[in-house]
Amino acid sequence: MKLLVYGVASLLLFSTTAFAADCTRTPTGRMVCNNGQSAGTYNPNTGRGASSQTNSNGVRTTQTNSGAQAKTKNGKGVVQTPGGKTCAKTARNEGCN
Repeated sequence: MKLLVYGVASLLLFSTTAFAADCTRTPTGRMVCNNGQSAGTYNPNTGRGASSQTNSNGVRTTQTNSGAQAKTKNGKGVVQTPGGKTCAKTARNEGCN
């Protein structure tokens, strides 16, 4: 478990050089980093971490340390869970298969 925690913390700190300069700790102990293009968070209470990046088309890709991945833009998106389930939300519909 400690190795996983250190791995996520390293990922957050070394993602970009400007990344570490824009990190803050919330009152609940969560570390949140954001530089406009990339963002990351780590919660030491749960051991959960996530990082996200925005590409040139404005699509934000978020990955968690549990294996989930989401792609979102303008409130719409697709998420793939670690168990293989895929869920989508569009302007008129939402659901999973």
